[in-house]
Amino acid sequence: MKKSYLLALFSAFLLWLAWPPIPYSSPLLWVAFVPLLLALEDVMRGNYQRKGAKVFLVGGFTGLLWNTASIYWVFNAMNAVMPVYAAAFVSLIPFGLAAVLMALAFRLYYQLRKRYPVGWSLAGLVCFWLAYEYLHQTWDLAFPWMTLGNGFAGTHQLVQWYEYTGVYGGTVWIWLSNSLLFLTILSAKDGFRPFHRYKLLAGLILLLAVPSGWSLYRYSAYTEHENPANVVVVQPNVDPYGKFTFLTPESQIDNLIQLSESAAQANTEFFIWPETAIARQGGFDEDRFYEHPAFLRIQQFLQQYKNGNVISGIEGYRIYNTPQTPTARAYNGGYYDAFNSAVLIENSAKLQFYHKSKLVAGAEQFPFAGALAFMKPLFAGFGGTTGSYGRQDKPSVFYAQSGIGAAPVICYESIWGDYVARYIEEGAQFIAIVTNDGWWGNTAGKDQHLAYAKLRAIETRRWVARSANTGISAFINQRGDVVQKTEWWVPTAIKQDINLNEEITFYVTAGDYFAYLGCAGSLVFGILIILGFVKRKNIG
Repeated sequence: MKKSYLLALFSAFLLWLAWPPIPYSSPLLWVAFVPLLLALEDVMRGNYQRKGAKVFLVGGFTGLLWNTASIYWVFNAMNAVMPVYAAAFVSLIPFGLAAVLMALAFRLYYQLRKRYPVGWSLAGLVCFWLAYEYLHQTWDLAFPWMTLGNGFAGTHQLVQWYEYTGVYGGTVWIWLSNSLLFLTILSAKDGFRPFHRYKLLAGLILLLAVPSGWSLYRYSAYTEHENPANVVVVQPNVDPYGKFTFLTPESQIDNLIQLSESAAQANTEFFIWPETAIARQGGFDEDRFYEHPAFLRIQQFLQQYKNGNVISGIEGYRIYNTPQTPTARAYNGGYYDAFNSAVLIENSAKLQFYHKSKLVAGAEQFPFAGALAFMKPLFAGFGGTTGSYGRQDKPSVFYAQSGIGAAPVICYESIWGDYVARYIEEGAQFIAIVTNDGWWGNTAGKDQHLAYAKLRAIETRRWVARSANTGISAFINQRGDVVQKTEWWVPTAIKQDINLNEEITFYVTAGDYFAYLGCAGSLVFGILIILGFVKRKNIG
């Protein structure tokens, strides 16, 4: 077993090395799982008891090391507002839960290997893996940060075809390349004729060369249609732990306006401010925000710009007479919802609000609220709420008076390719990401978050204007290139003429169909496993 764990450790190291923000290392993903597959093969062919449990542990060992090394910064964020023991416990959700689901996929692969050829078993493994990734982006503990296809954010020139497949196409690509190389090595070990290995190697070369070659051609030949709009992105650099205490809302808005004016020009159409840039203790009543001095101050600023609009994060709430939503909380004889929102402010009394939908488990929503009610005091330490924020079920586009549609994407939501694609279906011509990555400190988290935004640009062929409170703010073009970016922890503003786009990519239309196929395939292979158990029981 020592050899198996060493091979599993090598796979974990390769996966970490291939992962953003390490530049140009993504192609290592094509081979990173091969040592682990060889380790699992040694376990399955070895003279061991409880082989299934050993396969589960070896696979989980790789997943745990890879996840922890890549997203260690989650603990930093939790430890900033929780005791070490509590932060360590909560961090087990992203560190360990995904590893358990990965290990389960390998355990099911073992069940197939006992009864079916290796090729069919590997096909089942790919389906089980896709099902795990899809589950981990849809349930209450969703954290799709480590979806395999995200790994190519560091080498986006190779995956321009994400406009057709999304990141799940990348997951399939990675697993197919690893499987073919593994089969080639297995063929040599088992003494198959060289011609068999040559066919597998030829298939591997084609698998890597054709998508990569087409992508590089698409990258070099891609031309944006000229449809410019001038956008200013602001990075105020406000300490996220101090903005609700020692800084007044008025001073923060004055700072945002001053930075905006430093980069603005007469034809600027959008000023993008970060997540919760407009904030105060208790938030703002969204139904009466137009009466607040903060709104009036922003409108006064916009009078200098004929077509100017501010898209900003805002802490808001709405009051109800009855509990109109599942997240409504009782207060002073009535009910209210608190929101992590985005707002569009223009040169009129009209306001457009969007309420963040993809909420962070623990920080913004209480996962499985009924079953885990006893953990509310623990989760309350991060994000300031023992309940869940209100949310809206689907994205909504902000439309300026000029008719331009902007996708207001709040922080964590930018990881969901299919969710961002829904904005495009609703008419968004560019993507405005407002975020506050200051919770994580100067760690790889902020760089990974920026890198993933490049994939959203490719999937939708939309410019991304990204405003991050403490950095890294950026402009990303339709090919996924970071055209401009700021430094970390520096107050600044940057401007860019971006090209608006109205064309719809195949991925926007089709969604995560690779994930759906994987889920369907996992159901089929699961039935085969069950039939194998039934057959063995009947024989016995």
